Amino acid sequence: MSDINSLVGQIVPAVGAAVGAYGVSVLSRAEDQAADATVRLGQRLLDRILRRTPDRAPIEAAVTDLATTAGDPDALAALRLRLRGVLAEDPSLVAELAALLPAPPAAQADGARGVAVSGSVSGIVSTGDAAINIQRR
Repeated sequence: MSDINSLVGQIVPAVGAAVGAYGVSVLSRAEDQAADATVRLGQRLLDRILRRTPDRAPIEAAVTDLATTAGDPDALAALRLRLRGVLAEDPSLVAELAALLPAPPAAQADGARGVAVSGSVSGIVSTGDAAINIQRR
């Protein structure tokens, strides 16, 4: 499931950019030469998902909601949830979409006590001599 979550985390920003640029018409709009790379990628990903999904209506509804609420985080989360469900049911689509995405940048730490994070961190990242870290919940 974490591979799907990671993939959805990469797909949703691109699809969100396409929805932000074109609104509901992203569901039927042909690729526009003037659109930037992220928007075009979002269009291609969404098109591939819709072509491979037996019941397109829930995804189309989530796209419509996102388009009409001007990037509302709840609408974006609803789209993420729908996409996660579709991908959980179709492992071959997961592989197909992953192949369309650019490779994530490699983490690189520079300098003394540098910290490199590839992905996300929840918690303290600390470097330095005699550092004291307190995490309160």
